[in-house]
Formats: sequence, structure tokens, C-alpha cells
Amino acid sequence: MLNADIAALPATTDRRGDHEDRRRQIVAAANNLLGEGGLEGLTVRALLKRTGLARRAFYDGFPGKDDLVLAVFERVLRSAADHFIEHFATCDDPVECIRYFIYNIVLGVYVSGDPTTGDRRSAALSREHLRLAEARPAELAEALRPLLDCLSDQVERGMRSGQLRQGDPGLQARLIYNLLATTTHTELLNEGRELVRERREELAAAIWDFSRHAIMA
Repeated sequence: MLNADIAALPATTDRRGDHEDRRRQIVAAANNLLGEGGLEGLTVRALLKRTGLARRAFYDGFPGKDDLVLAVFERVLRSAADHFIEHFATCDDPVECIRYFIYNIVLGVYVSGDPTTGDRRSAALSREHLRLAEARPAELAEALRPLLDCLSDQVERGMRSGQLRQGDPGLQARLIYNLLATTTHTELLNEGRELVRERREELAAAIWDFSRHAIMA
């Protein structure tokens, strides 16, 4: 390798690091703006004002708004998956783990901060979820993968222990999640406002009861 090439490596690495830092900054700002004002509040102008970045910095990291929303999905779902993985490490009963997963997703308790902000963000992402499922299905599936994997692991544990009926754990995890997400998203979209905790608890209980009867051996 030429000396000039060697000398250029640190600068290249630094630029790459700066690029990733800007991406994370933009995603964090977008996440906050969705919580504060929903989709209507997520604009390029608002992002630039919030981050202090130039317009070029935004488009260097995100060719379009869909790419940004997908990055927010990845951030939120990765955070949720990390929460569940940490809890499951100390949970001996896979059936209880699945119940915990369902209740926590519906109640939104894995999301830190103001519950009202979490509801606005959830409602906004629900609307985008339906659109991106058609427009960008592969990227959306990839964003969901960590969350589905940790649920699938618990379903597989339950099958091995004889508590759950045998089958494809990945498929059963997707069926549970699809029921969970679709029902919660529909409620958020139809209500057009924050779901009170009592309503969330009713939903969680109904979804868990249905899922339990579907998967138990």
C-alpha cells in the first residue's frame, strides 16, 4: 500500500464516523418530533432546526423520508428487542415470557418517557407501517427481525418444554406479533387519540387470552 494511501485512512475513518454520528442525530431528532407532533411534525425543516445540520447533511444520510422513517422503526424496535432480551434472560417460564411480551407491547411500558408522547409516535408509525409494508416490505421486515427473533426464541423454548404445541416457532411468533400489532395499531388509528391505560390493559388481556388458547399444547 502506498504511503499516501496509508495517510488517508484515518481521515476516511473519521468521515465515516462523522456520517454515522449525523445519521444517529437525525434519527434521534425524528423520533422526538414524531412523539411531539406525529407525522405532521416530521419535516425536513423541523429536523434541520432541531439538529442544527445543513440540508445536505440530511440528504447524505437519507435519500428520502421513507428511509428516515425506516431508520426510526429500526431504532424503536431494536430498543424494544433489547428490553425483552434482558428480561427473558431471567425468566424461566417461556409461556410467562410470551405473556410479558404481549402485555408490554400493548401497554408500551418498554418505551421510556411520557406515555402521551409514546402514543403519538406509535400512531404515526402505525400509519407508516401500513404504507411501508407495501412500498418497502423487505426493509420493514428487516427492521422487525430483532423483535420477532426474541419472541420466536421463547416460542421454541415452550415447544421444547412441551408447554406449547409443536410447529414452526418463527411462524407462530409472526402470527402472534401480527395479531398484536394489527389490533393495537387499529385501536390507535381509529381512536385518533391516546389510549388510556385501562383500554390498553383490556386489549392486552384479550390478545393474550386468544394467543394462549392458540399456542398451548
